[in-house]
Amino acid sequence: MKKAFSYSRELHCAVITGASSGIGAEFARLLGSRGVYLILSGRNEKALNDLRAEIGRDICTVIPADLSDTKSCIDFFAKCRRYDPDILINNAGFGLYGEFTETSLSKELEMIDVNIKAVHILFKLFLKDFTRKNRGYILNVASSAGFLPGPLMSTYYSTKSYVIRQTQAVYEELRRKGSRVKVSVLCPGPVNTEFNARAGIEGFMKGISPEYCAAYTLDKMRKGRLMIVPSIKMQAASVAVKLAPIGLVCCVSYALQSGKKRI
Repeated sequence: MKKAFSYSRELHCAVITGASSGIGAEFARLLGSRGVYLILSGRNEKALNDLRAEIGRDICTVIPADLSDTKSCIDFFAKCRRYDPDILINNAGFGLYGEFTETSLSKELEMIDVNIKAVHILFKLFLKDFTRKNRGYILNVASSAGFLPGPLMSTYYSTKSYVIRQTQAVYEELRRKGSRVKVSVLCPGPVNTEFNARAGIEGFMKGISPEYCAAYTLDKMRKGRLMIVPSIKMQAASVAVKLAPIGLVCCVSYALQSGKKRI
């Protein structure tokens, strides 16, 4: 496998949200192994501290934050800025399964706060800081779900579409200015993480490993790739969706979602 990330003296500190498990934890392990200092945040402080102990307490800092709250997001950025970071992995997020008329409104609003508002705030604040320095990488973590309508997970799919479109637009703004700051959006398909359990479902499609997903993604991020889709199946699906009638896409998407089991 290619190197996940080539360490550079210009890139010394990474902020990773959603770092307590899954892809976020793997990003931390890979970057830490290459000498990048880490600022870790997530909902499970014990898991973050365990990860810090695993990677090395001297190269990690844990900064707990409630990213569903606007003020907490802004305060989190201020704390991170003291370390002069040059990589942001904007990975916090969760899903919710069920018909739109039956799912919890409060949970959906919390999801919008985390999946959209928090990602938006951190993207903007870190990008302004990186632009001032004219260096750095930002990876917004979306999903291949963002390419599709998502019956039975409609709010989650919609939040990921927002992340994709905003990242694409900002990429073009930076490109036209000749900025050295690189922004990318990760759109994986199923990954073998705790995501499904938190969404209250059991997936039936075999996913890729978080280790592979993180390594592939960091390699493409380093090269300045805008759209990162670490699965040939998902790459093909993203093309097929653009060509198929929307009614057919909705039917297929519903069939895939309805095959999942509640847990």
